[in-house]
Amino acid sequence: MQEYVSDTLVGNLVDNRYQVQSRLARGGMSTVYLATDQRLERDVALKVLHPHLADDPQFLHRLGREAKAAARLSHPHVVGVLDQGEDGRLAYLVMEFIKGHTLRDVLKEKGALSPRLALALIDPVVEGLGAAHAAGMIHRDIKPENVLIADDGRIKLGDFGLARAISTSTSTGALIGTVAYLSPELVLGKQADARSDIYSVGIMLYEMITGRQPFDGEVPIQVAYQHVNSTVGPPSAHVPGLAAEIDELVQWCTDRDPDKRPVDGGALLSELRHIRTNLSDAELDLQPPAAIRSILPPAAPPARQPGGTAPAPDAQETAYKQPPDGMPTEVYGGLQQPTEMISRHSGNPTTVMSNAPRRPAYGPLSPPEESAYQDGPGYGAPQDVATAPSKRVQRKLEKDEVKARQRAAATPTKTLHEGNPRRRGLLWIVLLVVAALLAAAAGWFFGMGPGSPGTIPPVANKTVAQAQDLLRTAGFQSTVKDVFNDDVSPGLVVSSEPKAGEVIRKFQPVSLAVSKGPELFPLAELTGKSLDEAKTTLNGAHMALGPITEKFDETAPAGTVLAQAPGSGNPVRHGTPVALTVSKGPQPIPVPDVRGQEQDAAVSALEAAGLKAVVAPERVNDRKVPKGSVVAQDPASGNLTKGGAVTLTISDGPKLVDVPSFIGKQATEAQDALEKLGFKVQIDEILGGFFGTVRAQDPVNTKVPEGSTITLTVV
Repeated sequence: MQEYVSDTLVGNLVDNRYQVQSRLARGGMSTVYLATDQRLERDVALKVLHPHLADDPQFLHRLGREAKAAARLSHPHVVGVLDQGEDGRLAYLVMEFIKGHTLRDVLKEKGALSPRLALALIDPVVEGLGAAHAAGMIHRDIKPENVLIADDGRIKLGDFGLARAISTSTSTGALIGTVAYLSPELVLGKQADARSDIYSVGIMLYEMITGRQPFDGEVPIQVAYQHVNSTVGPPSAHVPGLAAEIDELVQWCTDRDPDKRPVDGGALLSELRHIRTNLSDAELDLQPPAAIRSILPPAAPPARQPGGTAPAPDAQETAYKQPPDGMPTEVYGGLQQPTEMISRHSGNPTTVMSNAPRRPAYGPLSPPEESAYQDGPGYGAPQDVATAPSKRVQRKLEKDEVKARQRAAATPTKTLHEGNPRRRGLLWIVLLVVAALLAAAAGWFFGMGPGSPGTIPPVANKTVAQAQDLLRTAGFQSTVKDVFNDDVSPGLVVSSEPKAGEVIRKFQPVSLAVSKGPELFPLAELTGKSLDEAKTTLNGAHMALGPITEKFDETAPAGTVLAQAPGSGNPVRHGTPVALTVSKGPQPIPVPDVRGQEQDAAVSALEAAGLKAVVAPERVNDRKVPKGSVVAQDPASGNLTKGGAVTLTISDGPKLVDVPSFIGKQATEAQDALEKLGFKVQIDEILGGFFGTVRAQDPVNTKVPEGSTITLTVV
C-alpha cells in the first residue's frame, strides 16, 4: 500500500462523521481515502468524486440510486457499500475497508498461476458476480485491480455502482472501462448485460493462467480493435499440457457473440465448480513454464517508440504514476490497468482515444511471435506480424521453402521394379473388397450403430429412472453423481453432461447430476453480540444480513443483538438472510414536575412513572409552599431511564418570628420595625389617629409565621 503526498482533505472531517486519515488512490473518476467513521469507530474507504462529476445533479441522482442498489447487495464476496452522501461540493461513497492486497499484486508476485490456484481465486469472484447478476446489477469493470484479497484470506469484488452510474451519465460517445478487459459489445457501444462481465472474467482468467493478456497494442485502439475482430486463443498455446476443459472454459467466456457465453455469473459458477471437481490433481497442479512465471522481468528496459528511441520522461512518469480508480489496497506501477473514459465516434472502435500511455503487454512472447516482437534480450516495439514480419522470420520462411523443394526433388516418382501385372490386379481387388467391407462397417457404426449421432434429450427435474429411460431410448448409456443444489428437489436430475440438445455419438457416456437438495449449514449464535460483530459472523459464515428491527431494552446496551430469525443452530443455506432485533438501550422516561404537591402525592407520581423518589433529609422554610409539600426537585425536567432517582426537598412552611410589642409607640415607628421583620402591617385608626400612638396590637409578644399580618390600633 502506498500513501500519496499531502492533500487538503487529509485531516478534515467529512459530513461531520468521517475523519480523513490519508489518501490512498486517485483515478479518473474519484479519489480514495482511508477514513474513520467516528459514529461507529471503524475504518472505512471514502471515495470522493472528482468535481466535474460532483457538480452534475443528474449524475448524483443516478449515483445515489446505484449506491442504494449496491448497499442492498449483502454478499461475503462483494465489497459492501455503507453510505453515500454530499458535504457541500463534495460527493462521496463510503465502502467497506479491506486491509490486504489485490489480485494484481498476486499476479505481479507469482506471474502465471497453476490451474488449481487460478480456479480457487476466481471462484469467489464469480460467486459474488453471480449474486450481483441475480439482483439485477452489472459491474462493467472486472479486472484484477478490483479483486481484493484480505489479510485473513477473504476475497471480495469491489467497485460496484460507480461504473454503472458513470456509464449512464455520460453520452453515447463515451466508453467507461479498462480496455484490456472490455467486451466487444461495450467497445461497439451496444447494450451491456451480465454476459459483458462474463467476457471480462474470461480475459482475467486467461491472464491468471498464462501470465499475459490475450490482446496487446501500443495504444488502446489496437486492443479494442482486437476485442471486436479477433478470437481469444486457448491458454494452452502458452501453457503446454493445460487441460482442454480450461481452454474450453476460457473460450466459452470470451466468445465474441454474447449469446454463446454463459448467461450470467451463476451459470458460469456451476460450470467452473464442475471443472474443478473433475480435473485430476496433476492437471490442477500443472506448473506454467518457467519462461512465463514472472509477469514483469526483473529489470525491464523502457519500451521503445517507433524508430528505436526511448519514451519521453513525462510519458514514462505518467504511465507509472497515474493511479487507477480502485480500492485502497491498489499499488501503482506499470502493470496497473486504470479505468478509462474512452471516446467513441459513431461506434467505430478505430477512433478510440486514451488519456494515458499504454506500455506493451508484459511477459515473454512465445514463438514464432517472439522473433517478430523482440530484438535481442530487451523489449522492442511490437509490430503486426501478419503485415510486417521481421527480417529474421522472412529468412526462416525462405529457408523452409528451399528445403521443401529439395525433399520433393529427391523423392522418386517411378519405381524401378514394376512387378507382375496380374498379381497387382488381384491385390487391388482384395484391397477394394476390404475397403468396401470397412466402409460398410463404418457406415453401420456411424449411421445406425453406437457411433451414430444422437441428441441429448432434456432430463432436468425428472427422476433418475425417467431420465435413464429417456437416454436409453435415445441410445445413450448414463452414469449418476449426486450434487448439492438449491433449486431442484432432492432425487431429481439437475442437468446432464453433455447438456440437453447437444449432438454426440451414442457410444459417448452421459453423466446425470442428481440433486441432494441444498447444502445446509448451522446458523451461529448472534444474540448478545454487537451489531458489527453479528455482521462479521454472518459474513464469515456466507450468510446474508436480513432486516434489522430496533427496540428499547432495559438491560441490554444500545447496539446489542436481542434476537435473530432463523434462530441459532438451525441448518440453513448459504446466503440465507438473517433478521436481527437490536437494542436501542433503556427507554427514556420524561421526569414529571411534582413541585408544590404534598410529599406522598409527589412520591406516588414519580413511582407511577417508573422512577425512584428520594426525599432529602433536611427540610427548608418557604413562605409560599405549605409545610409537608415539595418545594424543589432534582432533576426538575428532562429524561431518565427506568429506576432513575429524583431527589425531593420538602417545605417546613414559613419561618416563625417573634412579634415584639409596640403599644404606646408611634405608629410609623412600629410599622417600619414590623415590616423589617418580614410582617405585613394593617393600621386601624380611632378618631382619625390624631395622636399617631399605638393603643393596641394583635398579635403581640408571640411567634407567628414570617409574612403574617400584624394589626395596629392607632389613636
